[in-house]
Amino acid sequence: MPTLKLNRTRREDAERTEEYYNALRTNIQLSGDSIDVISISSVQPGEGKSTTSVNLAIAFARSGYQTLLVDADIRNSVMSGVFSTRDKITGLTDYLTGKKDLSEGLCDTDIENLYVIQSGPVSPNPTGLLQSQNFNKMIDILRKYYDYIIIDTPPIGMVIDAAIIAQQGDATVLVVESGSNKRKAVEKAVEQLEQTGTSFLGVILNKVDTTMERYGSYGDYGNYGNYGKKAQKSKKKEKKKSKKVKEERSRSRRNRDKK
Repeated sequence: MPTLKLNRTRREDAERTEEYYNALRTNIQLSGDSIDVISISSVQPGEGKSTTSVNLAIAFARSGYQTLLVDADIRNSVMSGVFSTRDKITGLTDYLTGKKDLSEGLCDTDIENLYVIQSGPVSPNPTGLLQSQNFNKMIDILRKYYDYIIIDTPPIGMVIDAAIIAQQGDATVLVVESGSNKRKAVEKAVEQLEQTGTSFLGVILNKVDTTMERYGSYGDYGNYGNYGKKAQKSKKKEKKKSKKVKEERSRSRRNRDKK
Protein backbone atom coordinates (compact mmCIF):
# COMPACT_ATOMS: atom_id res chain seq x y z
CA MET A 1 0.00 0.00 0.00
CA PRO A 2 1.49 3.38 -1.01
CA THR A 3 2.11 5.91 1.77
CA LEU A 4 1.16 9.58 1.39
CA LYS A 5 2.87 12.32 3.36
CA LEU A 6 0.92 15.37 4.47
CA ASN A 7 2.85 18.45 3.38
CA ARG A 8 4.29 20.72 6.05
CA THR A 9 1.99 23.68 5.43
CA ARG A 10 -1.11 21.52 5.69
CA ARG A 11 0.19 19.83 8.81
CA GLU A 12 0.82 23.19 10.48
CA ASP A 13 -2.66 24.33 9.45
CA ALA A 14 -4.20 21.17 10.93
CA GLU A 15 -2.34 21.68 14.21
CA ARG A 16 -3.28 25.36 14.41
CA THR A 17 -6.99 24.64 13.87
CA GLU A 18 -7.13 21.34 15.75
CA GLU A 19 -9.46 22.65 18.46
CA TYR A 20 -12.03 23.88 15.93
CA TYR A 21 -12.11 20.64 13.95
CA ASN A 22 -12.33 18.59 17.13
CA ALA A 23 -15.44 20.61 17.99
CA LEU A 24 -16.82 20.00 14.49
CA ARG A 25 -16.09 16.28 14.81
CA THR A 26 -17.91 16.16 18.14
CA ASN A 27 -20.92 18.00 16.74
CA ILE A 28 -21.16 15.52 13.87
CA GLN A 29 -20.95 12.58 16.24
CA LEU A 30 -23.68 14.06 18.42
CA SER A 31 -25.91 14.45 15.36
CA GLY A 32 -26.60 10.69 15.22
CA ASP A 33 -25.17 7.23 15.78
CA SER A 34 -25.54 6.16 12.15
CA ILE A 35 -23.58 9.01 10.57
CA ASP A 36 -20.45 7.32 9.20
CA VAL A 37 -20.16 8.65 5.63
CA ILE A 38 -20.05 12.47 5.42
CA SER A 39 -19.96 14.44 2.17
CA ILE A 40 -18.38 17.91 2.18
CA SER A 41 -19.33 20.41 -0.51
CA SER A 42 -19.36 24.17 -1.17
CA VAL A 43 -21.29 26.60 -3.34
CA GLN A 44 -18.33 27.47 -5.55
CA PRO A 45 -14.62 26.64 -5.82
CA GLY A 46 -12.10 28.12 -3.41
CA GLU A 47 -14.29 28.28 -0.30
CA GLY A 48 -12.23 25.77 1.68
CA LYS A 49 -14.19 22.51 1.35
CA SER A 50 -11.07 20.43 0.61
CA THR A 51 -9.19 21.93 3.56
CA THR A 52 -12.23 21.23 5.72
CA SER A 53 -12.40 17.65 4.44
CA VAL A 54 -8.72 17.01 5.18
CA ASN A 55 -8.72 18.59 8.64
CA LEU A 56 -11.97 16.91 9.64
CA ALA A 57 -10.60 13.53 8.55
CA ILE A 58 -7.45 14.20 10.58
CA ALA A 59 -9.58 15.08 13.62
CA PHE A 60 -11.40 11.74 13.41
CA ALA A 61 -8.15 9.82 12.84
CA ARG A 62 -6.35 11.44 15.77
CA SER A 63 -9.26 10.52 18.00
CA GLY A 64 -8.54 6.85 17.30
CA TYR A 65 -11.08 6.18 14.53
CA GLN A 66 -10.16 4.30 11.36
CA THR A 67 -10.81 7.13 8.90
CA LEU A 68 -10.86 7.22 5.11
CA LEU A 69 -10.65 10.44 3.10
CA VAL A 70 -12.05 10.04 -0.43
CA ASP A 71 -11.20 12.68 -3.03
CA ALA A 72 -14.32 12.56 -5.20
CA ASP A 73 -13.76 15.96 -6.81
CA ILE A 74 -12.68 14.16 -9.95
CA ARG A 75 -13.16 17.24 -12.13
CA ASN A 76 -10.78 19.56 -10.33
CA SER A 77 -8.92 17.86 -7.48
CA VAL A 78 -6.53 19.87 -5.31
CA MET A 79 -5.40 16.95 -3.15
CA SER A 80 -2.18 16.54 -5.10
CA GLY A 81 -0.99 19.66 -3.30
CA VAL A 82 -2.01 18.27 0.09
CA PHE A 83 -0.28 14.88 0.06
CA SER A 84 2.95 13.84 -1.61
CA THR A 85 4.50 10.48 -2.45
CA ARG A 86 7.09 8.91 -4.71
CA ASP A 87 4.86 5.92 -5.37
CA LYS A 88 2.62 5.54 -8.36
CA ILE A 89 -0.96 6.13 -7.21
CA THR A 90 -4.11 4.43 -8.42
CA GLY A 91 -7.05 6.80 -8.09
CA LEU A 92 -10.82 6.76 -7.79
CA THR A 93 -11.43 7.11 -11.52
CA ASP A 94 -9.19 4.10 -12.22
CA TYR A 95 -11.48 1.97 -10.07
CA LEU A 96 -14.75 3.46 -11.33
CA THR A 97 -13.79 2.81 -14.96
CA GLY A 98 -12.96 -0.79 -14.10
CA LYS A 99 -9.27 -0.49 -14.85
CA LYS A 100 -8.05 -1.21 -11.31
CA ASP A 101 -9.17 -3.05 -8.20
CA LEU A 102 -10.39 -0.99 -5.24
CA SER A 103 -7.62 -2.28 -2.98
CA GLU A 104 -5.03 -0.76 -5.32
CA GLY A 105 -6.43 2.72 -4.71
CA LEU A 106 -6.13 2.69 -0.93
CA CYS A 107 -3.22 4.74 0.41
CA ASP A 108 -1.77 4.85 3.90
CA THR A 109 -0.60 8.20 5.32
CA ASP A 110 1.94 9.42 7.86
CA ILE A 111 -0.98 10.19 10.19
CA GLU A 112 -2.08 7.23 12.27
CA ASN A 113 -5.54 5.84 11.39
CA LEU A 114 -5.88 8.03 8.30
CA TYR A 115 -6.18 6.53 4.80
CA VAL A 116 -6.82 8.21 1.47
CA ILE A 117 -8.26 7.43 -1.95
CA GLN A 118 -7.11 10.07 -4.42
CA SER A 119 -9.17 11.22 -7.39
CA GLY A 120 -7.10 9.71 -10.20
CA PRO A 121 -6.90 10.81 -13.83
CA VAL A 122 -9.49 13.30 -15.09
CA SER A 123 -12.42 11.52 -16.73
CA PRO A 124 -14.34 12.77 -19.79
CA ASN A 125 -17.58 11.67 -18.07
CA PRO A 126 -17.23 12.28 -14.33
CA THR A 127 -20.99 12.41 -13.63
CA GLY A 128 -21.51 9.07 -15.33
CA LEU A 129 -18.77 7.48 -13.22
CA LEU A 130 -20.26 8.76 -9.97
CA GLN A 131 -23.68 7.45 -10.97
CA SER A 132 -22.30 4.01 -11.75
CA GLN A 133 -22.87 0.88 -9.69
CA ASN A 134 -19.13 0.77 -9.04
CA PHE A 135 -19.36 3.89 -6.89
CA ASN A 136 -22.33 2.56 -4.91
CA LYS A 137 -20.55 -0.77 -4.46
CA MET A 138 -17.36 0.97 -3.33
CA ILE A 139 -19.12 2.89 -0.54
CA ASP A 140 -20.88 -0.27 0.66
CA ILE A 141 -17.55 -2.14 0.85
CA LEU A 142 -15.64 0.67 2.54
CA ARG A 143 -18.28 1.03 5.27
CA LYS A 144 -17.27 -2.41 6.55
CA TYR A 145 -13.64 -1.42 7.14
CA TYR A 146 -13.69 2.21 8.31
CA ASP A 147 -15.34 3.97 11.22
CA TYR A 148 -15.72 7.21 9.28
CA ILE A 149 -15.50 8.12 5.61
CA ILE A 150 -15.09 11.79 4.62
CA ILE A 151 -15.84 12.53 0.96
CA ASP A 152 -14.56 15.72 -0.65
CA THR A 153 -17.08 16.49 -3.41
CA PRO A 154 -17.24 19.10 -6.20
CA PRO A 155 -19.01 22.43 -5.49
CA ILE A 156 -22.77 21.85 -5.53
CA GLY A 157 -23.31 25.30 -7.03
CA MET A 158 -21.28 24.36 -10.12
CA VAL A 159 -22.16 20.73 -10.94
CA ILE A 160 -24.64 18.10 -9.76
CA ASP A 161 -21.90 15.62 -8.74
CA ALA A 162 -22.10 16.50 -5.03
CA ALA A 163 -25.81 15.61 -4.91
CA ILE A 164 -25.13 12.27 -6.60
CA ILE A 165 -22.39 11.46 -4.09
CA ALA A 166 -24.50 12.61 -1.14
CA GLN A 167 -27.16 10.03 -1.95
CA GLN A 168 -24.69 7.28 -1.04
CA GLY A 169 -23.70 8.87 2.27
CA ASP A 170 -25.29 9.47 5.65
CA ALA A 171 -24.94 13.24 5.94
CA THR A 172 -23.78 16.35 4.12
CA VAL A 173 -22.08 19.58 5.17
CA LEU A 174 -21.83 22.81 3.16
CA VAL A 175 -18.74 25.02 3.44
CA VAL A 176 -19.42 28.69 2.67
CA GLU A 177 -16.82 31.45 2.49
CA SER A 178 -17.91 34.50 4.44
CA GLY A 179 -19.08 37.29 2.16
CA SER A 180 -18.48 35.43 -1.12
CA ASN A 181 -21.99 34.24 -1.98
CA LYS A 182 -25.44 35.69 -2.42
CA ARG A 183 -28.09 34.44 -0.03
CA LYS A 184 -30.08 32.82 -2.86
CA ALA A 185 -27.04 30.85 -4.04
CA VAL A 186 -26.51 29.37 -0.59
CA GLU A 187 -30.21 28.62 -0.16
CA LYS A 188 -30.26 26.83 -3.51
CA ALA A 189 -27.19 24.78 -2.56
CA VAL A 190 -28.78 23.77 0.73
CA GLU A 191 -32.02 22.87 -1.04
CA GLN A 192 -30.17 20.67 -3.54
CA LEU A 193 -28.39 18.81 -0.76
CA GLU A 194 -31.60 18.37 1.25
CA GLN A 195 -33.39 16.97 -1.81
CA THR A 196 -30.96 14.04 -1.90
CA GLY A 197 -32.77 12.58 1.10
CA THR A 198 -29.54 12.54 3.08
CA SER A 199 -29.35 14.35 6.40
CA PHE A 200 -28.08 17.92 5.97
CA LEU A 201 -26.06 18.83 9.06
CA GLY A 202 -25.57 22.51 8.35
CA VAL A 203 -23.28 25.23 7.01
CA ILE A 204 -19.68 25.88 8.02
CA LEU A 205 -19.00 29.61 7.65
CA ASN A 206 -15.36 29.75 6.59
CA LYS A 207 -12.73 32.48 6.27
CA VAL A 208 -14.54 34.80 8.67
CA ASP A 209 -12.78 38.07 9.47
CA THR A 210 -13.13 38.12 13.26
CA THR A 211 -11.68 41.64 13.43
CA MET A 212 -14.69 43.14 11.67
CA GLU A 213 -16.83 45.41 13.83
CA ARG A 214 -19.99 43.79 12.52
CA TYR A 215 -18.79 40.23 13.10
CA GLY A 216 -21.81 37.97 12.99
CA SER A 217 -23.61 39.92 10.29
CA TYR A 218 -23.30 37.93 7.07
CA GLY A 219 -24.74 39.85 4.16
CA ASP A 220 -28.46 39.15 3.84
CA TYR A 221 -28.31 36.11 6.12
CA GLY A 222 -29.19 38.06 9.19
CA ASN A 223 -28.45 41.07 11.30
CA TYR A 224 -26.81 39.36 14.23
CA GLY A 225 -23.98 41.87 14.19
CA ASN A 226 -26.33 44.52 15.54
CA TYR A 227 -27.36 42.36 18.48
CA GLY A 228 -24.57 43.59 20.72
CA LYS A 229 -25.19 47.20 19.79
CA LYS A 230 -28.90 46.87 20.54
CA ALA A 231 -28.11 45.29 23.87
CA GLN A 232 -25.75 48.17 24.74
CA LYS A 233 -28.41 50.72 23.79
CA SER A 234 -30.93 48.87 25.90
CA LYS A 235 -28.59 48.91 28.90
CA LYS A 236 -28.01 52.65 28.48
CA LYS A 237 -31.76 53.27 28.42
CA GLU A 238 -32.19 51.18 31.56
CA LYS A 239 -29.44 53.15 33.34
CA LYS A 240 -31.04 56.47 32.37
CA LYS A 241 -34.44 55.22 33.50
CA SER A 242 -33.02 53.99 36.81
CA LYS A 243 -31.24 57.30 37.36
CA LYS A 244 -34.43 59.21 36.65
CA VAL A 245 -36.42 57.08 39.13
CA LYS A 246 -33.79 57.62 41.83
CA GLU A 247 -33.87 61.41 41.26
CA GLU A 248 -37.67 61.45 41.50
CA ARG A 249 -37.61 59.44 44.75
CA SER A 250 -34.96 61.74 46.21
CA ARG A 251 -36.99 64.81 45.25
CA SER A 252 -40.10 63.30 46.79
CA ARG A 253 -38.26 62.64 50.07
CA ARG A 254 -36.95 66.21 50.21
CA ASN A 255 -40.49 67.58 49.71
CA ARG A 256 -41.81 65.41 52.55
CA ASP A 257 -39.01 66.63 54.86
CA LYS A 258 -39.90 70.26 54.16
CA LYS A 259 -43.49 69.62 55.13
